Amino acid sequence: QVQLVESGGGLAQAGGSRRLSCAASGIIFSINAMGWYRQAPGKQRELVAAITSDGSTDYADSVNGRFTISRDNAKNTVYLQMNSLKPEDTAVYYCAAGLVVAVRARVRYWGQGTQVTVSS
Repeated sequence: QVQLVESGGGLAQAGGSRRLSCAASGIIFSINAMGWYRQAPGKQRELVAAITSDGSTDYADSVNGRFTISRDNAKNTVYLQMNSLKPEDTAVYYCAAGLVVAVRARVRYWGQGTQVTVSS
């Protein structure tokens, strides 16, 4: 049984930071690409950041330079360090796994989501 369990969400002030974590089980973590998507109310789920099995990263333009995705294969965990948060970063953040995660249709597994709320 595959599980992606996110943690680290919560309330932050604009300009602040938070770090999300996603612990994976039931998959061969090291061969999977991992990623973070987010969905704000009334909007589609969008890619925030992705990291391939060999460590190559990809970011949405809206977060490039502020967010950093990383992975620890020994811990089967992927992280999203979010700095300089803005109110428009408020959303439910979802962990994603698959051989390709930069394309939403190719994501194979999803976490349950964690809410991040940024106040101005």
